[in-house]
Amino acid sequence: MGAVNMGYVAKELSKKNKLMFSFGSFLIPILIWCAVSYLPFIWHPQVQITDSGSTPYLQVGSRVDKNVFYSEAQNAINQHSAPPQGILVNPIYLPAPHEVAKALVTAFTKAPEQPDAPWFHQSLWHSIKLVFTAFFISSIVGIPLGILCGFSQKISLLTEPFVEFFRYLPAPAFGALAVAILGINDAPKISIIVIGTLFQQILIIANTTRMVDRGLIEAGYTLGTNKLKSLFHVVIPSALPDIYRDLRVLLGWAWTYLIVSELIGTTSGITWFITQQARYQNFDNVYAAILIIGLIGLVCDWVLMKLGTHMFTWKAGVK
Repeated sequence: MGAVNMGYVAKELSKKNKLMFSFGSFLIPILIWCAVSYLPFIWHPQVQITDSGSTPYLQVGSRVDKNVFYSEAQNAINQHSAPPQGILVNPIYLPAPHEVAKALVTAFTKAPEQPDAPWFHQSLWHSIKLVFTAFFISSIVGIPLGILCGFSQKISLLTEPFVEFFRYLPAPAFGALAVAILGINDAPKISIIVIGTLFQQILIIANTTRMVDRGLIEAGYTLGTNKLKSLFHVVIPSALPDIYRDLRVLLGWAWTYLIVSELIGTTSGITWFITQQARYQNFDNVYAAILIIGLIGLVCDWVLMKLGTHMFTWKAGVK
């Protein structure tokens, strides 16, 4: 019975069901967001003033807590004065979905608040270049070193203890040092992303390399290969599909370090846009920028996934 149940759990879903569940993973949070935004009885802890009545300090368009509004309205009624009027709303930091949807378009078409500031698409492109430049540098070092650590116990013992120690050091802590050494432009930002991803990359790739089937390696030795040939003709081809999948995950980590890195030195990129929009309380633009980052990451991962299925046709299940 247990074996039958296990088989049922592992049953492959049809393409239609996969698409439906994938769509649902986005639809459910959007529906929750809509409910919180459009149904006043769910949350709406504030009141937006439409008429201040006899309470002059309640400005039209301002938002106050419901308790404050109801108290002032009751006081006005008790004094036989005109009570303030308002509508239930959420705090300004939680815009409704339609406001964010509009901002997704206007962010690209609306000129920046400051005349000399970059447009949104310029800030976004700057951040994209930072992420991929840093991840490329990290991968140049991390991939070969991780493979060598996973293949050779001597190299592993010589490298991984320090890497294990260094990966616990928070990358942003090196911000001041990076600026002092590399200046205030893009170099320190790239270095922070590299520090945040390189050491994790080495350990993950080393662990993936160790999971190569030992039977394949022993079979290679039986057929007369030496250690070097085994590395290039057995270990790397076998581990490469899983390493590729690891890199897709690690690329997401690079994006998480982007926001912190862009606060170092000169303010630039998507972080500058988000900070400026928050300063002017344009939280619809803040959410739009965050969603665009997620969309870019999702599209990149999908493209890499499709590329991987064509690159590693000899290994089934690579996604």
